[in-house]
Order: sequence, then structure tokens, then C-alpha cells
Amino acid sequence: MPLIARLVAEARRAGGGLPRRFWWLWTSTLVNRLGGFVVTFLSMYLTAERHYPPAYVGLVGGLFGLGSAVSSLGAGVLTDRLGRRPTLLAAQLATALSTAVLGLVDGPVAIAAVAFVVGLANNASRPAVSAMIADLVPPADRVRAYALNYWAINIGFGVSAAVAGLLTAHGYLTLFLLDALTTLLCAVVVFVKVPETRPESKAADAPDGRPRIGLGTVFRDGPFMAVVGVNLLLALVVLQGSSTLPVDMARHGLSPSVFGLVISLNGVLIVLLQLPLTRLMEGLDRTALLVAGALLTGWGFGLTALAGSSVALYALAVAVWTIGEIVNSPTMMALVAEHSPAAARGRYQGVYSLSWSLAGFLAPVLGGLLLQYAGSWALWGGCAGAGTLAAVAFLRIGRRGPAPADRVAAEAPAPAEVSA
Repeated sequence: MPLIARLVAEARRAGGGLPRRFWWLWTSTLVNRLGGFVVTFLSMYLTAERHYPPAYVGLVGGLFGLGSAVSSLGAGVLTDRLGRRPTLLAAQLATALSTAVLGLVDGPVAIAAVAFVVGLANNASRPAVSAMIADLVPPADRVRAYALNYWAINIGFGVSAAVAGLLTAHGYLTLFLLDALTTLLCAVVVFVKVPETRPESKAADAPDGRPRIGLGTVFRDGPFMAVVGVNLLLALVVLQGSSTLPVDMARHGLSPSVFGLVISLNGVLIVLLQLPLTRLMEGLDRTALLVAGALLTGWGFGLTALAGSSVALYALAVAVWTIGEIVNSPTMMALVAEHSPAAARGRYQGVYSLSWSLAGFLAPVLGGLLLQYAGSWALWGGCAGAGTLAAVAFLRIGRRGPAPADRVAAEAPAPAEVSA
């Protein structure tokens, strides 16, 4: 109980002064992630239950990521045009339906097609949630707010991964249906308790209320796109944890329940360490934090090459790259929000989300091919190299410094119509 009491006290300290609407959004995230079984266990489901080879598993994961990439930009635009709330609700309802269908379909073509739709629906909520947090929380408190949101994601992830690993003994369909149900509950919380947060149109907007800043403006924002590019490289490493890591563990004779327990360590450590480490990070140099996060992430995954069939070594590798996540995630999200003009937060968050989506497409494909044709050492050694390269890139970005959002907004094109 003292541990729980300390976590509650730390959460109260970290959450002090944040608006009530943020906490309802936080609650909806927690509910959704408590049932987030499918993304984590999709690779193992296809390998252990359906007996597909790693290359096909990588293809399905890639199609899921491709769907996410398509929705990143579209959902970002809808978040600015239609509003955060309707975009989020539509994404959650579509995710619930498509997830249930994925658990019921059979055959390689049908599974691949529905996985694309699930990726399309699942990622559409990300720009809306990120924009809502930026709308609700003042700049000085955003690192805390994004850290708390990431904390909720990982409370849910840690619980769901451990529970799902045990539930697989009774069949995988249960996981798909429970995932769909919790997504529906998340939509109910948003519908009842979270109002629209999109800022009112200002003088800088077009006559019909739409912001002048289009997607072209975002892609021409050099400092922001440099951040997106480095995040893509690092995301290629991080997403091996839900794509090739379970396949590699299965190839070494480890069961789904063992993978569930090992990967749940990621969520448990984030639950225990995210808030106190975020407090320690306050006031530290942002570039140094990003460099440290990249190195810990890349070399943490690199340690997996040594694991073989040792559960303890897999757990050690997860612990190292988890610390990298804890350092990197809220720092990066606050940096992205700082770049994003209020009138175009959805678009900026959508383009940032695109880096994760492209990684979701590329990571399982590249990882699956490397694992099948070059082996574990090539895969995990490549992760260490990518993390090192990302750290060097963060150093260069830090020397240049980010472009503030107000300058980006001032340089937006003058035409009254939005480009996308």
C-alpha cells in the first residue's frame, strides 16, 4: 500500500492545476488502453494461432501502419475543420467495429484488408487527443500533461498486456471483442464528459472560419519536419517491441504468456517511474533529454540480441528502452505542441503522427524481413545503430533551435482557402 499511496501522491502533485476537462480526456484514454490487446498481440496471434510466417506477419503489420499513415493527415485536417470531439468519436466507433471484425475474419487476404481498416480507424484519434491537450493546457504545463496522458496509456498497456497473455489460453477472439468493448466505453466517456475544445476562429482565419494554414505550410516548416524525421527513425526502433519482438521470442521457444509478462514490464515501469522522472527532468536541457532518450531506446533494443531464450535478458532489454521512452515521449510531445499554431494544431499533430504511422508500416516489414533472412543480430544491431543516429540528429537540431509557433503562423500563406 505505501507504493500505491506514493503513486497517488505523485499523481496529485503532477496533476495540480490542470483543468477538469483534461482529466475526463485522461480517463477516456485510460479506459481505452485497458483493453488495448490487439495491437500488442496481433503478431503473436498471426504466428502462434494462424501459423503464418514472419514475412506475412510483417506485411499485415505494415498494412496496419499504412492505414494509420493515411488517417494521420486526414484526421489532422478533420480535427481542425470539423472539430476535435466529432473526429475523436468517429475514430473510436470505427475502431471498435473494425477490431471486432478482425477477430472474426479468416484467410490471409481478408485479415490483411481488415488490418488496414483497423489501422485507419485506430490512429485517427491521435491528432484529436493531442490537439485537445494543447487546447486545454497552457504551455508551461504541457510537459506534465503529456506525461500524465502517456502515464495513463501505459497503466492500461501494462494491465492489458499481462491479462491478455493469460487470456490467450482461452482463445484470441476474446481479446478482439474486449478491445472493441473498451473502445466503445471510451467513446461514451468522450460523448458525455468532453466538450469541443477547438479555439474560436480569429482574424487570421478565412472568412468561413477555417484556418489559413494548410498541410503545405506544415511540410515547409523545416525545423518541425526535422523533428518529425528524427522521430520516424526512432519510431522504427520502438515499434519492434510490438511487431518483431514477440516473433523473435516465439522463435526461441517462449510462449505468449511469457511475452505478455515481459512486455508488461514496459507499462509497469512507466507507471512507477514516469511521474517522478518527469519531475526530475524539469529544468533540464531539452536537447540532452532527447539525446539520452534516443540512446537508451536504441541500445536497449540492441540488448535483445543477447537474450536468446533468457527471459531475464529480455526483461533487462525492455527495462532499458523503457527508460528511453519515459525521457523521450513527453519531451517530444511538448516540443511538437510548441511548434503548432493554435489554428492548425490538428494538422501539425497529424503530420507528427504520420511519422509514427509510417513507422508502423515500415517497422514490421523491415523487421520481419531482417529477422527472417538476416537473423536476430542484424535486427537488434540495426536498432542500436538507429538509436545512435537519432541521438546525433537531435544534437544538430538542438544547435539550430526550433522555430516557435508564432513565427510559423506569421509565415502562413495569405490565401483565404485552406490547401487541405
